[in-house]
Amino acid sequence: MGQRVAMKLLVYGAGVTGSQLAARMHEAGHDASLLARGERLAALRRHGVRFAEEDSPTVRQVPVPVVEHPAGGYDLVAVCVRTHQVDAVLESLVGVEGDVLFLLNWAAGPQPLGAVIGHERVLLGFPTDGGTMDDDVVRYRAANFLTRRVAMPIGEPDGRTTPRLERIVRALRTAGINAKAEPRMDAWLRTHAAFSEPLGQAAHAAGGPVALADDRDAVRSMLRLMRQNLAALATPPVPRGFAALRTLPEGLLVALLRRFLRSPTAVQSGLSDTSPATAAELQRLAEQIRAGTRTR
Repeated sequence: MGQRVAMKLLVYGAGVTGSQLAARMHEAGHDASLLARGERLAALRRHGVRFAEEDSPTVRQVPVPVVEHPAGGYDLVAVCVRTHQVDAVLESLVGVEGDVLFLLNWAAGPQPLGAVIGHERVLLGFPTDGGTMDDDVVRYRAANFLTRRVAMPIGEPDGRTTPRLERIVRALRTAGINAKAEPRMDAWLRTHAAFSEPLGQAAHAAGGPVALADDRDAVRSMLRLMRQNLAALATPPVPRGFAALRTLPEGLLVALLRRFLRSPTAVQSGLSDTSPATAAELQRLAEQIRAGTRTR
């Protein structure tokens, strides 16, 4: 076996996803730094990244290096911000060397990303680690049999399996992250947006996933929007299992969705975040979905 080479990584965004990614890569021996701003930057400089499992009183600290601006070149920049924050991030990465992996909600395709930073630098992906922010503590959900089997998809915009993609997947796996190469990453992201945007809008309007679960009519309306979005996709859903949202009986799906909304997976996720930032992200994602439908 060859010697493992540490990756120089900048994680851009210090929320739930970015904090977990930077800490895990740092603990695995990679040269990882975490970019943050404002109060979050100050908290990270004081305490490092702080973690707790769901409602546990035990808080663990990981001393990840933090920066306020990109500095120098990187093997990889992982962008872990909200959809509506991407434009500002792109501008700040124009002069920074390194491939850029976008790990976020995105339904606009790779073109607007590459148009700013260079198409050859763009990789697409989606984070699978869930959790919520409790002041400056990341509260992550406990792993179970199902969540361990859910892989973090990462792919080239054109679907190829390239040496850099294989290298990134290997590096993430050294940190215990179940990453995999996804050849249809753009279609995956558009499918996920078709499902997650109505889900997020409904949970935000209701005041959280449990409150949404208590409103059967709201869940039914949400499901119908999901079905409209999936029907408008230019390609078949990815993964194919999402096609079940269009074919299974409405009553069965409403019951399954209500059960999911009451689960720890839903409660310990961004669905419980009813902040203005969540509303802004969902609005931007809805605009991307509509624009994609118009260009079919």
